[in-house]
Amino acid sequence: MEAITFKAFAVANEIDLNKIAIHCGIPKKFTWEEPLVLKEDILSAILHRSAGQSLQVLVFSFGSVVFVNHTRQGEIDSMLYFLKQFEPDIELLQASLYTDDYSLHREETDTLQWTDEYVIVPEYEAFYPELIATVLAKSVALEKIEEQLGKIHDKLEYMIERFEKGRLRIGNKELAKTTAAIVRHEYNSLGSIMILDKPDITWANSSAGMFYDKMLEFFELNDRHTIMKNKTEVLYRIMEGFSTISHSNRGLFVEWIVVILIVIEVVLSLLEIAGIA
Repeated sequence: MEAITFKAFAVANEIDLNKIAIHCGIPKKFTWEEPLVLKEDILSAILHRSAGQSLQVLVFSFGSVVFVNHTRQGEIDSMLYFLKQFEPDIELLQASLYTDDYSLHREETDTLQWTDEYVIVPEYEAFYPELIATVLAKSVALEKIEEQLGKIHDKLEYMIERFEKGRLRIGNKELAKTTAAIVRHEYNSLGSIMILDKPDITWANSSAGMFYDKMLEFFELNDRHTIMKNKTEVLYRIMEGFSTISHSNRGLFVEWIVVILIVIEVVLSLLEIAGIA
């Protein structure tokens, strides 16, 4: 058996699989946990060339695309251009920013063997390609979100520097935008990707469940998920502190305005009394 190659891209925050399915004439409603698999005649129509049984493209609702046994860059570009018709947020020039490669090999061995570039199996199972593609898709999507988290950290660092310089007031708009960025990050990482959820085949087939768990462990998805969740909680605490300080300063400012107005009113009253006298 020849090696099966996988190339994954994280190209968007989410992709509407049902729009693509309707366009391709696939009579099925897709949910978040299952990928849209494009192959054979449908794939041939998209790529404008004959696609053999070994060629596949798996599109995931959380914005990842995995190419199976595709070696031509032109095919990858054509598919991404096709997907952009349904998801305008896909940036074709930046599609290669979050990508990873992997492969599946069958050899005479007693046990499964994992490396950074491939996995070796003693016997081929039909569920291997989809499970590998799923883990790879989640991994590159997580990589994309990890970088977005870094940008949020940079923004908070700038806000902290302002606080250190005594500039304690932060506008509601700025607070809202930063909080929205954190909420979006949490939704994308903990909501859309669903790291802890497993494909249906893993519940029905113990071998598939074991293989999927080992893939998760090898790509450290659970650990990366936990780290991101903890960092998100820290971000929320920091934003809560910023909001409290900013609102306190606004309250203090309002109090001073009230005091000044009272003083002005008293002064005007005294001047009026002095004028009468």
